[in-house]
Amino acid sequence: MPLTDFQREILGLVARTRSPDSYLAGGAALHLSPKSTRYSEDLDFFHDSSERVASAYSEDAALLEDAGCTLEILISQPGFIRVAVRRDDDTCRIDWAHESAWRFLPVVRDSIGGYLLHEVDLAINKTLALAGRDEPRDFIDILFVDDNVLPLAGLVWAAVGKDPGFTPLSLLELLKRRGRHRPEDLDRLWLTEPFDAATAKVAWLTALERAKEFVRSRPPDEIGCLYYFTSQERFVIPRDGTSLEDQGIDLHFGSPGGVLPQIADG
Repeated sequence: MPLTDFQREILGLVARTRSPDSYLAGGAALHLSPKSTRYSEDLDFFHDSSERVASAYSEDAALLEDAGCTLEILISQPGFIRVAVRRDDDTCRIDWAHESAWRFLPVVRDSIGGYLLHEVDLAINKTLALAGRDEPRDFIDILFVDDNVLPLAGLVWAAVGKDPGFTPLSLLELLKRRGRHRPEDLDRLWLTEPFDAATAKVAWLTALERAKEFVRSRPPDEIGCLYYFTSQERFVIPRDGTSLEDQGIDLHFGSPGGVLPQIADG
């Protein structure tokens, strides 16, 4: 798992203050996967209100200081606090931020971080992040989730349920502009293995083309949903030309706090 020893220790210290309305998200949560390709340089804790940001920061700061850490506040404003946490030669940046409680699935309990955002919601957030900024880390991450969580087609289709300012095609148009990073930009990232830019480019163009074909094939009343394969209890991309019922697939929409999909009877 690509966490530094210091990040892992911090997560262990503050795990007791995590809750369904104060949870690990962002790159660190996404890259807890043993298949991960990238280290995150910070820890992001999301909260359902600005007031919860303030209370969580206060609780966590006390725990960190009791453990011998020093905290330097870099940014402090309603709904967002950024701090550099240091001890001896180790440093880690932590963000406490307000994020909408609207999501597809409830947060999940984790033995390391306490609570964290479900991997599908992490992947959807990453899709929207890449549309809004052209960061090499987001490009690395979107290839990771396309391969390990859900194909880009399903992420784009579902993401407009969280951000209805997009249509699937308009979101795809923004994503098409991403992934044009110079080798030196990618070299600055903290990766677990060498990054093959040529192979990544082919994978990205393939994912974009499959996503375009998919969004043009689905009916408008399904926009903003995930597709849940009930017998295998996982999210999938449905086949074209066959009804969802025949494939054993249910529509799954987001809601405040998220909701668990209906599990098929055994």
